[in-house]
Amino acid sequence: MGWSWLRRGRAAGPLLPSPGPCRPRRHTLRTERLLLYTPETSLDLAAALAAASDAEAQRWLGWGERVLTDTHVIETLLGLRPGDTGTLRSSRMIRNLLAQPYEPGPDDEVLLVGVRLDDGRYAGSTGVHPGTGEIGGWLAPDARGQGLGTELFRAAVLLGHTHLGLRTVRAGHEPANSASARALANAGLTAADGPPRHTLPDGREIDSHWLEHTTTPPTTHCPAADPPPPPPDAPGRPLPRRRPPQ
Repeated sequence: MGWSWLRRGRAAGPLLPSPGPCRPRRHTLRTERLLLYTPETSLDLAAALAAASDAEAQRWLGWGERVLTDTHVIETLLGLRPGDTGTLRSSRMIRNLLAQPYEPGPDDEVLLVGVRLDDGRYAGSTGVHPGTGEIGGWLAPDARGQGLGTELFRAAVLLGHTHLGLRTVRAGHEPANSASARALANAGLTAADGPPRHTLPDGREIDSHWLEHTTTPPTTHCPAADPPPPPPDAPGRPLPRRRPPQ
């Protein structure tokens, strides 16, 4: 996914990041109110973590050590507009995060960070595990209660089916988490079998309810689902045939 900036005038709306087309291990999706893309830098990743570092989100996610604890840092990250290059240069912390590229690993969850189209701010994150087909996601505090969770999970379903080639995607949530249950159902997932208990990263064991979405048409996948081609001299790549000397 090549990175560029979509510059808009004030009358037309905020400055927005403009990811290019999907390329190996980097995806781009757009919903009615969200732009979602594979993180490009550590700033994108830090903002995604900041969106779920509050107590309400962690009640359901239970990340443990991954949670950001500095209130000032969290507020700074969630106040950013990743398309506004002028603002991004205003802080040494932000400049340092921008200077660190994000490189997803071949076995990592396929993560997308979301940006609001109306104001250009970070809105949250979603992702799909390519091995299990499990999806997850969260919204920043000021993006909750507006139906954006449905868009977030619809994007995850689309990512799984049409980008990663998965026939079925699944999601689990705690039964008491009515917001996630509603968003997943509105995104088209229906009740499915799954383990009744789940252990969160912080060690808490919770009740779990499972849903899934299965596509009936043939699945597809975009070039981003394929590993990048090895360089010409990489081990394992057949060498071009040479004509024998005459």
